[in-house]
Amino acid sequence: MTEMLLEDLPGVGPATAEKLREAGFNSIEAVAVASPAELGATAEIGEATAAKIINAARQAADIGGFETGDMVFERRQHIGKINTGCIEFNEMMGGGIESQSITEIYGEFGSGKTQVGHQLAVNVQLSPEQGGLGGSVIIIDTENTFRPDRIQQMVEGKANELGIELDYEDFLKNIHVARAFNSNHQILLVDSAMDLANELKDSDKPVRLLIVDSLTAHFRAEYIGRGTLADRQQKLNKHLHGLQRFANLNNAAVLVTNQVMSKPDAFFGDPTKPIGGHILGHTATFRLYIRKSKGDKRIVKLVDSPNLPEGEAVLSVTRDGIVDA
Repeated sequence: MTEMLLEDLPGVGPATAEKLREAGFNSIEAVAVASPAELGATAEIGEATAAKIINAARQAADIGGFETGDMVFERRQHIGKINTGCIEFNEMMGGGIESQSITEIYGEFGSGKTQVGHQLAVNVQLSPEQGGLGGSVIIIDTENTFRPDRIQQMVEGKANELGIELDYEDFLKNIHVARAFNSNHQILLVDSAMDLANELKDSDKPVRLLIVDSLTAHFRAEYIGRGTLADRQQKLNKHLHGLQRFANLNNAAVLVTNQVMSKPDAFFGDPTKPIGGHILGHTATFRLYIRKSKGDKRIVKLVDSPNLPEGEAVLSVTRDGIVDA
């Protein structure tokens, strides 16, 4: 079924297929999970026509119907886990950072969010036996935080840990970085990431990880005051659904970092709260809170998960990367 072309769908001629591809709908699965309004607007076709095309794509791709729990269980066996580099962290996450999911990590500046992202960008490229997914990485960098020399240090640390030779230049070649200059550009880069993932699908390093660092920086800077809150949340919601679709279609893990705000009226407990509101809280599959501890130690708390209990893990951020504390 996956080998079906867009032209094989009823009502899709060569011209419509070309418009769909230009709009980023390169596969039957991508069309099947789109909404009629979205497909109609991007491909310049009527909503009624778009609905017919989507229904045909859903039938062809076998998406959208009911299935039994054992079928879902069987499908979940294909989900991959990326080793975080820390045993305690892995155990808390049920084996590592999960593919087909959005994992959000929030914390104040300097807490180690970007360090976790860099470490996963290295680890995902390792073979499954070594704790990776044998894939490449896409990074949408909104705060100019990606550092190739940090990747070099982490690769050298991983080589020492595994007792094998690893070439950091090979790792850097499999990391595709794009700088996002505003929130609109950030959303468009997810479409570009989808195109790149389709190009690399049949290569020896398909895309298995997408990192957005940070998810909310541009939204926070551009939408100021309560009057713009509804627009910001609507746009953020669309962006998150684009990321979830990327994760599902490519069996990839999505890691987003998030900024925090301080609640000065909080008399008890931790006054730091993630921004992005309920929309981000509901859409992220796993929600992690990272905070500083003594020296190079960091405490990561699993705040929300559909299948794992709340827990805490202690890790260290060293020259060699994320390691056991």
